[in-house]
Amino acid sequence: MPKIYIIDVTNRDGVQTANISLAKLEKTMINIYLNEFGVFQSEFGFPFTNHEINYLNANLELQELGVLQPIRLSGWMRAIKSDVEISIKNVPKLKHINVSISTSDQMIKYKFQEKFTHEDVIKSMVEAVKFAKSCGIETVGVNAEDASRSNLDYLTDFVIAAKEAGADRFRYCDTLGFDDPFSIYENISKILDKVKIPVELHCHNDLGMAVAVSVAGAKAAIDSGVDAYINTTVNGIGERCGNADLVSCVLAIKKSSGFREKYEIDERINLKHAWKICKYASYAFGIPIPINQPGVGANAFAHESGIHVDGALKDRRNYELYDFEELGRGEPEIIETGRRIVLGEYSGIKGFYNVYGKLEIAFKDNNEATKILELARYANVHKQKPLVEDELRFIAKYPEIARKIMTVTP
Repeated sequence: MPKIYIIDVTNRDGVQTANISLAKLEKTMINIYLNEFGVFQSEFGFPFTNHEINYLNANLELQELGVLQPIRLSGWMRAIKSDVEISIKNVPKLKHINVSISTSDQMIKYKFQEKFTHEDVIKSMVEAVKFAKSCGIETVGVNAEDASRSNLDYLTDFVIAAKEAGADRFRYCDTLGFDDPFSIYENISKILDKVKIPVELHCHNDLGMAVAVSVAGAKAAIDSGVDAYINTTVNGIGERCGNADLVSCVLAIKKSSGFREKYEIDERINLKHAWKICKYASYAFGIPIPINQPGVGANAFAHESGIHVDGALKDRRNYELYDFEELGRGEPEIIETGRRIVLGEYSGIKGFYNVYGKLEIAFKDNNEATKILELARYANVHKQKPLVEDELRFIAKYPEIARKIMTVTP
């Protein structure tokens, strides 16, 4: 039976969100946590964008070192041959990409201002896919932006042309959150009835249904006999009202009555890392986790009503659908209430030794320690917030890669 996989787009779609951003070091940590979580692929950035180049190449170095294995790292670009050409030149070791172009009448008429016809859209996409494959790109996903508002017959022709050109997957983009679970199931089923190709479900939350629409689309793909790849972001962070939330999608597949033990999700997925990655993303983005967020919100396992408390204490299954331990919760968190030494952009060697000593990390001499201290200072400037323990460990273990990640040359 086909499987459901997760492609996380936090480091591409998430960071496009207005009023928020991630430093390159933070994007790298997100990739590391996604790998631990068991995500199949991270859409880790824009290889045609100059300020991304060092970060992207450095992350591919981490992949070669086994740090980012087995997760795939994919770049996003427009479905234009020149974008693909520039991307491959900038990031030579890039092996997985998604090319994107709008397919709805709305976008073709009012976004492209009719400079592109429907035929031009397909022609540009086909040219980009064929060129990418000729350059040795291993997998190409083809994105139909605004697919949910596209003419279904035209969209089907678009998908057929993509497959014939060598595309490995088709990304159905519910760009404005227009679909509902029933409409996406019907649309995906009709497309796959004409052409069999693995499907990505990329859904936005403008109507509050991104998770429901994503899993319904995945169900349509599986029922049609092909693998499904749900696009997610950590904590649902994304443009406007957000994207399908990573943890919520996994919980829906693993725990809901219609999916549990009926549809198979990638066996690498490990919910025990949920709490860690969600907390880190919240800190990095500077956006608190909503109190009622599924699985990781402060109230996800909180009970006050007498009837509920009584029932939960007798058997958690009375009022809890899953265990908090499954999401990596339950361990006490230690908060310093006395003296606290932190590393910042103006820290000295004494404070540096104190902080790294608590992490039980030693250095062979003062020269090595000073080198790492300088990087930690730069990292604080780079992030504009204090470093967390995992970031400090990363800098000490991979100093040269950390240096490359934090280097942006205007």
